Amino acid sequence: MIRAAAAALVAAAMMAGMQPVPAISHEYAEINGVRLHYATAGRGPLILFLHGFPEFWYEWKNQLAEFGRDHTAVAPDMRGYNLSAKPSELSAYAMPALVEDVRALADRLRGGARFTLVAHDWGGVVAWVFAAMHPEMLDRLVIINAPHPTVFARELRDNPAQQQASQYMLLFRSPAAEATLSANDYAALVTAVGVSGEDKDTYIAAWSQPGALTGGLNYYRAAQIGPPTADAAPPAPAAPPVIVRVPTLVIWGEHDTALLTGNLNGLDAFVPELTVKRIPDATHWVVREKSPEVNRLIREFLAR
Repeated sequence: MIRAAAAALVAAAMMAGMQPVPAISHEYAEINGVRLHYATAGRGPLILFLHGFPEFWYEWKNQLAEFGRDHTAVAPDMRGYNLSAKPSELSAYAMPALVEDVRALADRLRGGARFTLVAHDWGGVVAWVFAAMHPEMLDRLVIINAPHPTVFARELRDNPAQQQASQYMLLFRSPAAEATLSANDYAALVTAVGVSGEDKDTYIAAWSQPGALTGGLNYYRAAQIGPPTADAAPPAPAAPPVIVRVPTLVIWGEHDTALLTGNLNGLDAFVPELTVKRIPDATHWVVREKSPEVNRLIREFLAR
């Protein structure tokens, strides 16, 4: 009996591994007053992937291939990026609009069922707030190197190391950001993201879409996020803590030089059902650097 059961499990695992890699198709959705482009693969329960700056849907190409085997795997270009709409008003990049984009797109795709949300960097910041506001829509939340808003506010206020690591945000909010980041065929962004060859060409094509670089930078400008400065206005009253009651996995590349591991300290006070998995030899770009390990950790989390 035990041998038969073991054999059945092995056979099932082999069959799962034999499933063909699903094709990626590209679609558009008119939602929340904007037109969003998204890449999609497979059929099944919805798993939605949100990218950060300066990525776009392509950040998740390996996850679309993996999770499209048994899910409807969807990776949008968030507003302001690549092939999605790029509103000109700075207010269009405020957090309520970004969260509503996710809600409206998910409602279009999920068929009423709960879904899994996976997000990195700025996508992760949006995902934290989305999960706090719409827990009834989520089955699971996976955050990858994206700071929890309440914890990050503390780190920017109290942690000199994080203040120093976040100095780049002041540049990103400045009028000089576009010229600086696009100089020499986007050399600064290419170096920061660490892409080469065909991937480099794909990223430059996305950054070169009219208005795309400004759209991504407007996330920083609308949030006015960054370390304190000598001429800054007095700090606003602290916002209410963001409490996330959805089962949550946080994956963190510990060699992230922009978002330090202090962002994990005390996180469980705001996320009661929390699992943290650290990847010691990965950077902020862990999604691409360690795709097999990231996929494995997500699979294990979904299987609980």
